[in-house]
Amino acid sequence: MKTIAFIPARGGSQSIPRKNIKPLCGKPLIYWTVAALAGAAAIDEIIVATDDDEIAAVVAAFGFPQTKIYRRRPENATATASTESVMLEYLEQSDLADDDIFILAQATAPLTQTRDFVGALQWRQEKAFDSLISCVRDYRFFWNEDGSAKNYDYRARPRRQDFGGQLMENGAFYIYTVGGIKRDNNRLGGKIGIYEMPAWTAPEIDESDDWIILEQLMRKYVCPAPRGKIKLFLSDVDGVLTDGGMYYSENGDELKKFNTRDGIAFELLRAAGIKVGIITSENRELVARRAQKLRLDYAVQGARDGGKLAAAQKICAELGITLAETAFVGDEINDRELLGTVGHPFCPRDAAPEIKSIDGITVVERNGGEGVIRAITEML
Repeated sequence: MKTIAFIPARGGSQSIPRKNIKPLCGKPLIYWTVAALAGAAAIDEIIVATDDDEIAAVVAAFGFPQTKIYRRRPENATATASTESVMLEYLEQSDLADDDIFILAQATAPLTQTRDFVGALQWRQEKAFDSLISCVRDYRFFWNEDGSAKNYDYRARPRRQDFGGQLMENGAFYIYTVGGIKRDNNRLGGKIGIYEMPAWTAPEIDESDDWIILEQLMRKYVCPAPRGKIKLFLSDVDGVLTDGGMYYSENGDELKKFNTRDGIAFELLRAAGIKVGIITSENRELVARRAQKLRLDYAVQGARDGGKLAAAQKICAELGITLAETAFVGDEINDRELLGTVGHPFCPRDAAPEIKSIDGITVVERNGGEGVIRAITEML
């Protein structure tokens, strides 16, 4: 049984032109949904259904291996076409089984995070729901046009803490089986379950004012601004300073390819008064020689099993600074702990999906070994 995520992303948005690829917190809007899905190990494929060449190119550049582009038909990419129409169009030509799980995820709900998708899939399985919808709890009082109260007794107005509120769709995602969607021609059906999300995930991006609100919420909950001026800059080696390849000579000597532009970058960082160093789980003489040539302040090798975070904390203690004033560049799951702790996390474009989905991380538009550190200095 496969689990497929499906993101409709047409190019003809009317309320906010080019909405799906307009930058939100420094990344295209659609990035946030794709990255959150890519971080969920249970999701096998992410299908972005678009009619737009630029959207397709932008999504492909994210580098998430699970992502595929589906070219939707023009008649199902109009302002009046329903989401169900493009879902059914895709399912008609796919080889998915009826019991495969289908997640309809919306690019206009960038506050949705990996833990929401993972939690919803688990909740659906545990409770044996046929389909599932994401909702938030709303505590407002509603009225009918005829002047009657809809959801409370105005003569005995309840206190907020005594009022259960109402569940409202937040438009983040819907989960059903492929067979169920085909049978019901709908994103929901059968025994429907509710996955409740935090109240701050309620807004969707439909109008320009929504964009302003979402940007503030994103910076608070998803991509907070870096915490403190950078005083220490640390980097992993394999997959960041190198392309991650393992090269061997005929004599069995291990070789690595470094990018000379990163050498310039470390010089620029030092000139700005920033301490620089590397932290790697490997222990190689050639890495020590490269660190010496780069004139790094710190070169920590053999940092395994949580050792990267401990090494960074030790360096910070020596310098009298905090991790909030530290930048770290990593690409693999053994970098996750440190990346999730420093104030300025970065990763290359071809980093592991679990790394790209870390809250607040900046994905550099270069692969490992292609001058990632130099690109970061340009950004800084």
